[in-house]
Amino acid sequence: MALEIQEGVDLTPLNTFGVPAKARALVIVHSVEEALVLAEKHKEWGPYFFLGGGSNILFTRDVEETLVKVEIPGREVVDDGPDGTYVEAGAGEEWHPFVAWTLSKGFPGLENLALIPGTVGGAPVQNIGAYGLELKDRFHSVEVLDVKEGTLKRLFSPDLRFGYRHSLFKEEGAKHLLILRVGVFLPKPWVPVLEYPDLRKALASTDDPTAEDIFSAVMAIRRHKLPDPAATGNAGSFFKNPVVDEAVYQDLLKEHPGLPGYAAGEGKVKLSAAWIIDRLGWKGKTLGRAGVAPTHALVLVNVGGATGQEILELALRIREDVERAFGIRLEFEPTIY
Repeated sequence: MALEIQEGVDLTPLNTFGVPAKARALVIVHSVEEALVLAEKHKEWGPYFFLGGGSNILFTRDVEETLVKVEIPGREVVDDGPDGTYVEAGAGEEWHPFVAWTLSKGFPGLENLALIPGTVGGAPVQNIGAYGLELKDRFHSVEVLDVKEGTLKRLFSPDLRFGYRHSLFKEEGAKHLLILRVGVFLPKPWVPVLEYPDLRKALASTDDPTAEDIFSAVMAIRRHKLPDPAATGNAGSFFKNPVVDEAVYQDLLKEHPGLPGYAAGEGKVKLSAAWIIDRLGWKGKTLGRAGVAPTHALVLVNVGGATGQEILELALRIREDVERAFGIRLEFEPTIY
């Protein structure tokens, strides 16, 4: 089986920021069999850089590695038992349609993660999360290709070292693992996740909300707060919410009354990066062709014609401002290339 390799590929339409960049070479993988061929070509075509839906990356330069984009399709109910339903999808499937499909089949559990851009394959990399739920809460396993060894492997939740917007795949030692298929386990009986304040507020007038009610509410909240990447280039939340010691939070609270804090276990508190950035006056502000969304302070946007370097410069300015005022160093969510 021969794989086609494209040269000099424009990456502008392949990243949701819509910033210009080029790939020296691009290979699109449509099946597991093609992925195995990719492994055979590793010494000739490598090193590789893996790209999902382009919704969690900021290109600041051209890609010198061979860019690999997985577009393996397919959705399958592998097992439906009394304790829950195990569902798998190809890494190339879009995440939101996959969530909608599970609901249409009568298998709730992913509804809080509605309307998150990107692919199924990208979901475990970032341990995507929203409105009180993270992928790790529903994750079962992932099939990967070790492109160096040319072998297929099945990895389970403990293998992935999930953390807040973190997984094994973000670590340097795992850059040779290509995600092919992702499996989730949707437990029975279904229990709604309604801890997130905005979600509770949206459903306050709904008695015993269903998974479909939550799905619709999450979409409405996201559409109200977050700009559509198809209309305004962005990658969703650009900054992680910082986690600090309880004592640090109490000191900050004295200096900055009203600073939201949420219990994060073991004497830790998760702060609201959006509140902090808004407090410093960045919400809705622009710096050249890059800006902060007027509806959500965590979202950096391409106002029009911005380069990745311009967006990164804005992010660095915000981070410096926060560090100076709060003594906290914000971490970026997207991969900066």
